[in-house]
Amino acid sequence: MNERLDSMLRRYEELSTLVQDPELVKNQNKYRDLMREYSQLGEIAAAHSEIETLAAQCGDAKTLLQEEKDPEMRELAREEVKELEKRLQEAEEKLKFLLIPKDPLDEKNIIMEIRAGTGGDEAALFAADLFRMYSRFAETKGWKFEIMNSNETELGGFKEIVFSINGNNVYENLRYESGVHRVQRVPETEASGRIHTSAVTVAVLPEADETEIDIKPDDLRIDVMRAGGPGGQCVNTTDSAVRITHIPSGIVVHCQDEKSQIKNKAKAMRILRARVYEAEAAKAAAERAEARKSQVGSGDRSERIRTYNFPQNRLTDHRINLTLYKLDIIMQGGVAELFDALKLSAREELLDAVAG
Repeated sequence: MNERLDSMLRRYEELSTLVQDPELVKNQNKYRDLMREYSQLGEIAAAHSEIETLAAQCGDAKTLLQEEKDPEMRELAREEVKELEKRLQEAEEKLKFLLIPKDPLDEKNIIMEIRAGTGGDEAALFAADLFRMYSRFAETKGWKFEIMNSNETELGGFKEIVFSINGNNVYENLRYESGVHRVQRVPETEASGRIHTSAVTVAVLPEADETEIDIKPDDLRIDVMRAGGPGGQCVNTTDSAVRITHIPSGIVVHCQDEKSQIKNKAKAMRILRARVYEAEAAKAAAERAEARKSQVGSGDRSERIRTYNFPQNRLTDHRINLTLYKLDIIMQGGVAELFDALKLSAREELLDAVAG
């Protein structure tokens, strides 16, 4: 760990000189990449500097404690040592987390797919609620989101909705949302006031650039058709809906939200690239393949990662045994505490793995 830290600090000093070169700005891609690396290493350098400062202060306080004769001053010095040791430990833990190798996918934009599982109309309505929760959280982060495809029900729910989110470190924040989300509440359509249990599946796919995934035209079968809406009504009377089948993998993508066939095809290709990219990454990393398999599941409510209990205003994430009694706030997009807890748990697991 110390060798890794020394190497990073040397690289930070090197970058401190490089980023001041006016010629660098002429190459925007290189400038962007170096500035991102400089920012990340700067956080590590700042944490290391804080540790050195706290360690020096702690040493001074301990010396004062040993040399001081006045009882009151000794007590003050003892309290100062205690406080400084606590802050030093926290700073060292923070640095350990920063030294964990970053997943290159963390900085990627995503395509998120939400599908109604067990529960019929109520599951579709909850799918719409989850979409609003994620879109409102995206707004608080300054991220941009765009609906790629949707299948809306007559009651205003979604059998399926696929959308993209673009911004800083989107995948890092939302990657742990993949899985089955279980909801317990009294449906609006339930006259007797009985609590129903429904399930919705969420899949989070890192979005791939065209340069990252090579999809050959010969490997695609493209069909066009008329788009349909709730109850079988026509959204429009032209053949604007597009279905693309990736023959080697069997992945099928359907897009109909736009009135333009060209726009629907472009969106479908973005979704297809993300799905193929994710599938290939899963083959290369068996642990990711197993994680995806266990998280996404089939939509059955027994395969859950999280439960949303509306009568008790309670959310429980079963993977990290976290329960929060503020479901009303969470459903309005106030999910930062939950996402931070998931990221912290994942980092602790990685730290244990690195240490082991």
